[in-house]
Amino acid sequence: MLQAHGNAAPRVSQIGEINVVSGHEFYDFEAKYLDSANVELACPTELPEKAREEMQRIASIAFDVAGCEGLARVDCFYTEDGEVLINEINTMPGFTPWSMYPAVWAASGLPYPDLIDELITLALERPWACAKPLTAAAIALVDHHRHVRKGGHK
Repeated sequence: MLQAHGNAAPRVSQIGEINVVSGHEFYDFEAKYLDSANVELACPTELPEKAREEMQRIASIAFDVAGCEGLARVDCFYTEDGEVLINEINTMPGFTPWSMYPAVWAASGLPYPDLIDELITLALERPWACAKPLTAAAIALVDHHRHVRKGGHK
């Protein structure tokens, strides 16, 4: 996620996917930092188009709901039955050579140096005292997640 200029909707990158090839049951600290040869980053992902669109829609709303500014990486799970669930919102994602955030923006047409320039530009444009009201879509997403947490999910 990347904040937009003015009052436009936040910008959403291509979807990236982390695949653990071997040696680990899931993407843990060791797989990420100590044994990255057994991990592949796919960007854009080969998920169905409908799932990618839903992830981007949910990520954009989550960015707004959390009041994010500048940048964030919204991590999702895609379940076996095709459901998209938010895992976390990372408001300060990594910028290492193997980090997902710069990789998804590069795949979206915004190379690393331009990404840095854009983040600086956004910071310089940011009003220091602003309260952003929630959009109707953001309120609906919050209500949906509250409903799911109370056991109202299929």
